[in-house]
Amino acid sequence: MTDPGRTDPEIETGALVRPYVITRGRDLLDDNEFTLITLVTTASDERQRPQRLSPEERQVLEMCSSGYLSVAEIAGHSQLPLGVVKVLLSSLAEGGYLVTRAPVPSARLATRSLLQEVLDGLKALPV
Repeated sequence: MTDPGRTDPEIETGALVRPYVITRGRDLLDDNEFTLITLVTTASDERQRPQRLSPEERQVLEMCSSGYLSVAEIAGHSQLPLGVVKVLLSSLAEGGYLVTRAPVPSARLATRSLLQEVLDGLKALPV
């Protein structure tokens, strides 16, 4: 049983806003455009800032203004669901406010032996 004098913190912080409200009912058309590691930044052409951006879209633009961030980082920092972030990014990119860049294709994953060497080196550091 809950205490009638206590309020639910999720209700106070607005965590009950549905994703379709944030995305204004839009859906992601091309899911391949934004993967978790797609890099995003604001467009260098700083035209007049639009007046009709949602608070979430403004938050994303603010985050991306300092340099490239991955889609996963934006979702983590904004604390929004990944699907919602992808829709917001897609909308902002269509409007010309964001530039996307695919990660470097020549990047390769570290081998187990390299990771072990790094770990051994870190353990050897004086505390």
